[in-house]
Amino acid sequence: MRDADGFDEFYRDTSARMLRYGYAMTGDLAEAQDVVQEAYTRAWRNWRTVAAHPAPEGWLRLVVARLATDRWRRLSGWRAAVRRAGPPEPVAPPSEDAVILTAALRRLSPNLRQAVALHYLFVLPVSAIAAETGAAVGTVTSWLHRGRAELAGILASTRLPEATDVE
Repeated sequence: MRDADGFDEFYRDTSARMLRYGYAMTGDLAEAQDVVQEAYTRAWRNWRTVAAHPAPEGWLRLVVARLATDRWRRLSGWRAAVRRAGPPEPVAPPSEDAVILTAALRRLSPNLRQAVALHYLFVLPVSAIAAETGAAVGTVTSWLHRGRAELAGILASTRLPEATDVE
């Protein structure tokens, strides 16, 4: 077991400073949070080594700086590729049918929604869905049956205005 007490105290004493440092290194709060979280994860995994280091906070600062630099390099390469390729083509808005179907899917329970999405969007067979979800094949078959039935009911109650309704 790791020395959680020592790590907890280290985290409490340094986390605000590390986040400020991460923000200074990345210029973006979300990126800073990601970098600092990864640095603390590495410190936790190697806590005995970090705790024995002459300057544990310095060790952590070095990790934050390296992670921020790595992210900056990756993003710089990505940004350069985007500049060379030009701006992306505008994306058409979703069709009315897609909006209605998405809203209907959101009304399903998570397990039904997952089974329906995996089966119809990713065209996975029932056995693959069972393996991915950890459910029995019969359970997945039941989810698909119930999901289709619930979707049919939801979609039947979602009536779109007809052209004659506008008149």
